[in-house]
Amino acid sequence: MTVSLQLYSMRDVADQIALLGQLPAMGISRVEGYGGVYGDADAYRAAMDANGVTMPSGHMGLNDIEADFDATLHIARTMGMQRVFAPYLEEKDRPDTAAGYIDFAKRLNTIGLRYAEQGISFGWHNHDFEFVALPDGSIPMDILLDHAPDIKWEADLAWIVRGTCDPLDYIARYGSRITAIHVKDIAPTDTNVDEDGWADLGTGTLDWAAYLRACRAQSPDMIYALEHDKPRDAVAFARRSATAFNALWEKTND
Repeated sequence: MTVSLQLYSMRDVADQIALLGQLPAMGISRVEGYGGVYGDADAYRAAMDANGVTMPSGHMGLNDIEADFDATLHIARTMGMQRVFAPYLEEKDRPDTAAGYIDFAKRLNTIGLRYAEQGISFGWHNHDFEFVALPDGSIPMDILLDHAPDIKWEADLAWIVRGTCDPLDYIARYGSRITAIHVKDIAPTDTNVDEDGWADLGTGTLDWAAYLRACRAQSPDMIYALEHDKPRDAVAFARRSATAFNALWEKTND
């Protein structure tokens, strides 16, 4: 298993090209892209190739996709992505009713079909707001998956926990839709305040051995992308988390 790294976690590293040369020694040879590395896609792809790094998945802003689909498709193809995920919905744009989320799901499904025509899968990446019940008691994430049957899901399990839901329940119910996982940890209460309460993998409170077992039982082809939303030391986070992931992978290899 080759773990991936969400490059948004590394956004404060001054030299993004030089960073690619450091990753293989950490046991990381796959990355997940985000807007900060798409400015010169050809140059970035050349640097990946020179360092033996691939980008099987990447984030694309929903507004960017809808404003210029062909531009996002060009980036995805240049980088070698097979899976594209829309990562976020600004608070001002979030529906506040089930009907609103059904309409949003239809928007996502339309995009999913367009990417599928080009041989690329498209899905949604969650935060916590998708798990906050609406006035009628429905859960936005359920609505999105149920009403956008042609999209996939990149499940950020730590955000599910912060949304006060159970990742194992969602893996069991929607595992066939999950094609990527964000792997990160939550620090003990009142610690790592300067990191917004996140932690390097293996130093936090989440039962990642149980999560990996559940994911592996669902599919042998998920992408596992290490992430930390606000690391104190990005390079140290990547190194420690890759080591912890590989140990967990061996532990759950049964």
